[in-house]
Amino acid sequence: MHAHFERTGPLVELSSYPTWAQDLVTACQATKQSVIDHEVWSIMCEASLDAVATRDFMVGVWPVIERFPGYMALNLLKTRYGRSKGENMARRWLVRNIRVEQNHAEYWLNWAEGAGVPESEVLNGTAPYGTESLASWCEEVSRSAPLAAGMIATNYAVEGATGEWSQKVYESVAYSESFPKAIRTHSLRWLQLHAAYDDTHPWEALEIVCTLVGHDPRADEVAYLQECVKRSYVSMRITLDRCLDVRRDPWLLNEPALDEPVFNGPVVAKEAAA
Repeated sequence: MHAHFERTGPLVELSSYPTWAQDLVTACQATKQSVIDHEVWSIMCEASLDAVATRDFMVGVWPVIERFPGYMALNLLKTRYGRSKGENMARRWLVRNIRVEQNHAEYWLNWAEGAGVPESEVLNGTAPYGTESLASWCEEVSRSAPLAAGMIATNYAVEGATGEWSQKVYESVAYSESFPKAIRTHSLRWLQLHAAYDDTHPWEALEIVCTLVGHDPRADEVAYLQECVKRSYVSMRITLDRCLDVRRDPWLLNEPALDEPVFNGPVVAKEAAA
């Protein structure tokens, strides 16, 4: 059994978490930054993303938006009330936040519509080749990996990076003003919600993961959790690459993605009865 973890410092300060978690976040920062600094956000902020790329983005990312409550539900199925403090925390948090996610798909469709992509195209259009990377990974890790891995890959990594890129785009005056004033607020609701300065979801997820695995998990457990976080970021980047330019050879990834570790399947990660 791992040493029990209970946060005593501020939720949104990294120093409040075990050393292994601090090291994990630091080790993954460069990969995360490559998502936040992706070229697509700069083009979007300049309001110069063309119609084809806008369509590919809205259609290519849609499966993740639509399925995100499902990923959380798959992780919820791994919990059993009373088995551990960490599982109790996860169960309560997932039940509450699945409800929060219920309107996000509608808000995405409103954003797409405002950007000139009809709902029917988002729902039924063919996604650009390779954009399934993130959706496939989130489905896999949520369905098959231990609870801590599923939550750190989706609710910590994906939600955390999404909050940061959303903030960049939402704060762009040029992008906001590219939408007619009459529909601007309606169209940008998804961005507004995900760009909230006080969004604590990723930190709450990190706290739950630390409670699940404790202060002193095995080295292979930490390595596996770190791989899951990095794979989420790499999958996000690949999906964005394919949305931005489908003319490239679909068998080639951007050079930075080739520098990431190869994932050959999960290491067995046993969670603590915290």
